[in-house]
Amino acid sequence: MAYATQPPRRVTSGGRRTGILIAATMTTGLTAGVFADWSNAVMPGLRGVDDRTFVTAFQALDASITSPLFLGVGYLGALLFTALSAALHRRADQRPVLRWIVAALVCYLAVYVITFGVHEPLNETLRAAGTPVGDADFATARAHLDEAMWTAWNTVRTVAATLAFGCLTWALVIHRRLGR
Repeated sequence: MAYATQPPRRVTSGGRRTGILIAATMTTGLTAGVFADWSNAVMPGLRGVDDRTFVTAFQALDASITSPLFLGVGYLGALLFTALSAALHRRADQRPVLRWIVAALVCYLAVYVITFGVHEPLNETLRAAGTPVGDADFATARAHLDEAMWTAWNTVRTVAATLAFGCLTWALVIHRRLGR
């Protein structure tokens, strides 16, 4: 039985817009989930442990989260996909979608400002502590992190990332309505 071969489908600009918007939404949602995990599970779980356990665990978690997979695909990918999605939705007939994408981009830029203005400097103090040896060194390293400030700003970062995810989700709804 012979099958007719069809030429490969060409990706249309509408298909490209849809795909990039979906990628922006997914990567932003994944990143918001990571921040929410830190707010709801990691930091509360570490709060009650001794200084040695806190510093050792936090340093290990920090090293694993700064992996190329999270930073490249999730964290940076969300920003790039959202910016690209905004660029692809600039046409007049796409403006209702663009408004929500821009709102998401603003929220996600707040995530970057918080990360590099608050979290990275605090994390660096713990990285700079190296491997403490005595109880006093662990207590000093933990105090330099400023857990209360780190946690409070992570909650703000989580809310901003979640709002960005919500805006992108709504942009998808509007995008779908416009496509009908």
